[in-house]
Amino acid sequence: MPGIEKLKNVITAMITPFNDELVLDEEKYREFIRFQIENGCQILTMGTTGESATMSHEEHHIAMDIALDEAKKSDKNPFVLAGTGSNSTKEAISLSQYAEKGGADGCLVVVPYYNKPVQHSLIDHFSAIADSVSLPIILYNVPSRTGRNLEPETVSKLANTKDNIVGIKCASGNIDQITKIIKTTPDDFLVLSGDDSMTYHIMALGGKGVISVASNIIPLKIVEFTSSMLNNDWGKARNMQLKLYDLFKVLFIETNPGPVKFAAEIMGLMNKRMRMPLTPPLEANQKKIKDVLQNLNLI
Repeated sequence: MPGIEKLKNVITAMITPFNDELVLDEEKYREFIRFQIENGCQILTMGTTGESATMSHEEHHIAMDIALDEAKKSDKNPFVLAGTGSNSTKEAISLSQYAEKGGADGCLVVVPYYNKPVQHSLIDHFSAIADSVSLPIILYNVPSRTGRNLEPETVSKLANTKDNIVGIKCASGNIDQITKIIKTTPDDFLVLSGDDSMTYHIMALGGKGVISVASNIIPLKIVEFTSSMLNNDWGKARNMQLKLYDLFKVLFIETNPGPVKFAAEIMGLMNKRMRMPLTPPLEANQKKIKDVLQNLNLI
């Protein structure tokens, strides 16, 4: 489908800046989007890392509109992926149709959370969304958050029956499962890492890139990392994996996006404010994050 080749590298799961009243800070969001685009990343608006779960649908629309507007202004023509998933199929369809109408390049659709639908129900859910839009759809499997795993057989069936279901963001942490997905889906089906620390392993198996948390703060370095693998420079990639590993892990020392927002604040990119029930990292964990950033000469 048009434009999806751009997803073979780095898509930043963008953090969302809030002002003192915990309202989306539009000026800072625009600045941050430009920072990502200028450093070679494609962009995901309203993913998990963007605190989509505590944003209203109106706020989702505003964030999408801002991302699309900034993308149109850039001569780099970035791919804009919109997080449009929900635990309600009706709401996911509504968000996906809004994204298509606004000019988004694709939708990231998470497995429905809390409801815990069985596998045949997941097929019906994703099929209904795929049938409602013509945009390319990236499935998103993150069972630690949703309470339900998207099984390889289900992914394969969706990939082989719905032309606009073109890829999956894998955040299961299960390399055996990810291997089965790569083995049983079409060659052009995009398997993307959803966990920075697993990107090396997934791309070694044939994955094509990462929807990244770390690229919020080191976009150019993550692009260099994935590009080295796409160019078969595995020695360089291995060295970068080992060098960046502590950062990848410390960014999940507490629930995402708390650690990466704290890191962004001390690096001068945006403040660490989050909407409850999420709160900034504990002081002991803040020190661990600072230590890793200092070791990498990022602060």
